[in-house]
Amino acid sequence: MHILKEATQSNKIEGTQTKIEEALLEREEIPEEKRNDYDEVQNYIAATNYAIDRLEILPFSSRLIKEIHKVLLKGVRGKHKTPGEFRKSQNWIGGATINDAMFVPPIHTTVLDYMSDIDQFANDEMNKLPDLIKIALIHYQFETIHPFLDGNARVGRLLITLYLVNKNILKRPILYLSDFFERNRMNYYDNLTIVREKDNVNQWIKFFLVGVIETAKKSIYTFDQILQLQKEIDVKIQTLGSRSVNAQKLINALYQVPIMGSNKVIQILEVSPTTVMKLLRDLERMNILKEMTGMKRNKKFVFWEYLELFVGE
Repeated sequence: MHILKEATQSNKIEGTQTKIEEALLEREEIPEEKRNDYDEVQNYIAATNYAIDRLEILPFSSRLIKEIHKVLLKGVRGKHKTPGEFRKSQNWIGGATINDAMFVPPIHTTVLDYMSDIDQFANDEMNKLPDLIKIALIHYQFETIHPFLDGNARVGRLLITLYLVNKNILKRPILYLSDFFERNRMNYYDNLTIVREKDNVNQWIKFFLVGVIETAKKSIYTFDQILQLQKEIDVKIQTLGSRSVNAQKLINALYQVPIMGSNKVIQILEVSPTTVMKLLRDLERMNILKEMTGMKRNKKFVFWEYLELFVGE
């Protein structure tokens, strides 16, 4: 769910409109006009999970960054803009042409050298600069280089969590700074720009660290609320007697995906539809689940208090 939160917020900065609740649905349940946005969020989730797995084999490096980019742009807008490859032409940000652009990144012939600098800086164990400062600088530098033709901002934000996991500061990708950046979008852009235009890197680092502090506090609060909710749910479930085992198995699955159809519940529990519907009605009665479709068939249920911890932040 933390990765899902990061994916929706990072893509929201780029203009996509997929909500967390929508991202939890199956693709065929999404209106056709919203599927492009939905696919980009799903790709961000896939890219994050892919990157965490690849860290077991690869260091934090340009090679890994290019692999992430390829996953991020697979089959979505930008799929024709050389996914997984650094740009071989000039790009720019804002403006119809390069002449009226808000920002023009370095010429493409310098990208390999600049990205090599990032690799060296990120993996230099002799450099004793604190890792939070280092990733603040890496994120700024990556966004300034803008090494890809598309998807740079999303990759750059994904790299923050990836770097912290790589350095064992995070055990799991649960620090989602994109939420902070999205809520402070203009300050985010302004603080990146102030480094380029006024060489004020201290202001950017301060802004970045404020984001880390705020996000960390919110993450701790969310975890505390989850633990409290878990205790309350466990007490309620114990009143179901013999059905409590299946109820617990279902709740454990809902912590991963808090919106689920009755057919999916049947697959998870491997019991009859009648048994599943009785259990779902019990969990509804206990106010643990809510039916969200209003239909007689193909019902969907939401683990609403848990989902609200992420949607309502």
